[in-house]
Amino acid sequence: MIIIKKPKELQDFLESNRNEGKRIGFAPTMGALHAGHLSLVNENKKQNDVVVCSIFVNPTQFNDPEDFRKYPVTIEKDILLLEDAGCDVLFLPSVQDIYPSGTNDLNHYELGFLETVLEGKFRPGHFQGVCQIMHRLLEIVLPDNLYLGQKDYQQCMVIKRLIKLIGLDDKVKVTVCPTLREKDGLAMSSRNARLLPAERIKATTLFASLRYIKENLNPGTTKKIKDAGKQMLLQNGFRTDYIEIADANTLQLVENWNGKQKIVVLAAAFINNVRLIDNLQVNT
Repeated sequence: MIIIKKPKELQDFLESNRNEGKRIGFAPTMGALHAGHLSLVNENKKQNDVVVCSIFVNPTQFNDPEDFRKYPVTIEKDILLLEDAGCDVLFLPSVQDIYPSGTNDLNHYELGFLETVLEGKFRPGHFQGVCQIMHRLLEIVLPDNLYLGQKDYQQCMVIKRLIKLIGLDDKVKVTVCPTLREKDGLAMSSRNARLLPAERIKATTLFASLRYIKENLNPGTTKKIKDAGKQMLLQNGFRTDYIEIADANTLQLVENWNGKQKIVVLAAAFINNVRLIDNLQVNT
């Protein structure tokens, strides 16, 4: 595996491979890698000649500075995992490399409804930061294929919108890979490493609440079943930002379900200061 830190060096390397007719796949990460990230690498390898991953903890997408400060950094372990997984290139830039003119006066992206609901509502500015880093990374890598994880359901939709906004939708194909889970159902996440042992046990309630809603949802009003899911979280010490049912394609919230509309159940909740998110598609 080659480690490249400078954008121009990566661009030159990938351009030489592109000129040889090789397909380039890209999986962006913030490090603290786990099996979910490695599944993106594995899918990448199936469809491309050159497998590129990046590790960059992007400061502009953290609306909580304390969350940014505590985000786990395990770079040496990450490098070994990527090597073992068969990654060809690790892009490891600095903040200066990504934002050479600083982080003030960056682009603003018209994300519409997606920026007003769920993660957009509870993490103001977060998706602008996601778009800022993804725009920059896509400019540098120019991949044929981009690999994202379904755990970040709304973020995947935002990135797809970004790709259209910057005119790359006919050049970059997005593949959303299924959420990988621990044996007890907890969605794999870098933030899981911050959970204390007792918190880690309780954390499984997040998935359990989503599964309860999926298995017991009937056509009609959704409020009662959502309240039941929220109560499960409260009883296990969670502080809930949201637990919602939304259209799987638009994320419009669904207050009354007709039994046929494709929907997704999404939740975000805190155990002490660790914020976890998860989702389950119901009938897609």
